[in-house]
Amino acid sequence: MSGRTIQLVAIGAMLAGSVFAETHKDYHFNVGPKAGVSIANPYGSISVKPSAGNFVTVNAVLASDKVEVDSNVVGNRVEIQSHLLPGADAKSGRVDYEVLVPADASITLHSSTGPLRAEKLHGDVTLEGAAATVEIRDISGGHVHVKTLNGPVTLTSVQDGHVEIDSLSGEVTLNGVTGPLVQVISTSGSINYVGDFGDRGEYRLTSHSGNIEAIVPESTSADVSARSVRGEVHDDIPLQPKTHTWFVVKEGSAFWGTMGRAAVSSTVVLRSFSGKIHLRKRTAK
Repeated sequence: MSGRTIQLVAIGAMLAGSVFAETHKDYHFNVGPKAGVSIANPYGSISVKPSAGNFVTVNAVLASDKVEVDSNVVGNRVEIQSHLLPGADAKSGRVDYEVLVPADASITLHSSTGPLRAEKLHGDVTLEGAAATVEIRDISGGHVHVKTLNGPVTLTSVQDGHVEIDSLSGEVTLNGVTGPLVQVISTSGSINYVGDFGDRGEYRLTSHSGNIEAIVPESTSADVSARSVRGEVHDDIPLQPKTHTWFVVKEGSAFWGTMGRAAVSSTVVLRSFSGKIHLRKRTAK
């Protein structure tokens, strides 16, 4: 190889490295109580945690110069958006965000690839993605809305809020999730619930063809109805059967009864067309 060829190769490598070199950007915004924060990011992760005051900080890692970060403040709302430039793809257009917001802020996160994470907040939380992994933990008092296509969704220790999850085929796992309304709707994904169904809440878990499993402690108080048109339905917990039901209760395909103290019970509805439904008692470790 000639010296000129080597020189050209070296220059080409340097140019390629400059195009795809990571860039770090930091942003700081002062906000008032109950601020709103939205982040739209086609490619990359978004992680949100509570800040120590009334401010929003954003740390963004840009994969290349094919993407920029646009920011806008409207009143008490901060808007962040990844701006893809011509020629950007999933690799060169990736931005990874680490964000701190006031604990009472309401957040809206969008990402096709994710992952999306939010924790230790008590404002409203809205997360939307396609294949993005969604993880939400230690949220209290707010509304939690999740929409995904096939990304897995995991909620842990979400208390006293309205929870609504809509997924096409991603697996949905709820650990210690309680509130006035907990609703999961899936087309083909499985739904797993581990917890006690709270106190006087409404829990609706529905999957057209995915399996549904609920694992609850013996102390749970709930009215539980389960039905699968073509799938199997099993309960390992003694229930006091309901005497008046609007559908035929047939062993192996449906049940309807009460666990624990009916006077303080939640209402639980488990539905599937062709998936299996299983209500199990949590065993002591």
